[in-house]
Amino acid sequence: MRDLLREVLEANVRIATAGLATLTWGNVSGVDRGAGVYVIKPSGVPYASLREEDLVTVEIETGRVVGGSLKPSVDSETHRILYQAFPGIGGITHTHSTHAVAFAQARREIPVLGTTHADNFDGPIPVTRDLTPAECAENYERNTGLVILDVLDGDADSVPAALVASHGPFTWGANATKSLEASIVCEEVARIAIHTLALNPAAQPPEHLIRRHYTRKHGPGSYYGNSAGPAAENSM
Repeated sequence: MRDLLREVLEANVRIATAGLATLTWGNVSGVDRGAGVYVIKPSGVPYASLREEDLVTVEIETGRVVGGSLKPSVDSETHRILYQAFPGIGGITHTHSTHAVAFAQARREIPVLGTTHADNFDGPIPVTRDLTPAECAENYERNTGLVILDVLDGDADSVPAALVASHGPFTWGANATKSLEASIVCEEVARIAIHTLALNPAAQPPEHLIRRHYTRKHGPGSYYGNSAGPAAENSM
């Protein structure tokens, strides 16, 4: 648990240093599947003063707080819905990063316009439908999670991100660190997409190029990187 607390703390602090958050507009969580809990940022605590002991531990099954003395992030229930639905998710990040939020507020998915996007996401980053007045009035955070599930349609692996309409991005990964990295990439491809669409609203890359870039990093035929570390690269 100590390692999980440290990782979640570091990931939350990196939200601000990566330029993904203003004030306290974002949160990261990480899960311990064996213990049936996740650890998440407390509500409203500035990143600069955040400590391990401030983090809040929540049961995945019940939503009950079982560790920490502060209230969890207001988005905790959204995190919990995603953890329940997708056992392979080990970490979740939510931000209000500028360019991804712009797409969310426009209610537009982030399209695949080039290889930067394709290196990381196997398709557009989807945007949810609007929540109804009833869904906003009661169980808002839970309903936010449910509309994300609707737009993912059972697949959280190929595109580990979604935009909540008029709200912002949620991203996920194998752990808290990977979920944050997905947020960093989501924001960057959103920024690039806005510039691309301003220059050429009809921009459309060739599909064979997009497929090549995704499959060289993902799937059984992937060959990007050096799994044995720097020593393997130096020995070539």
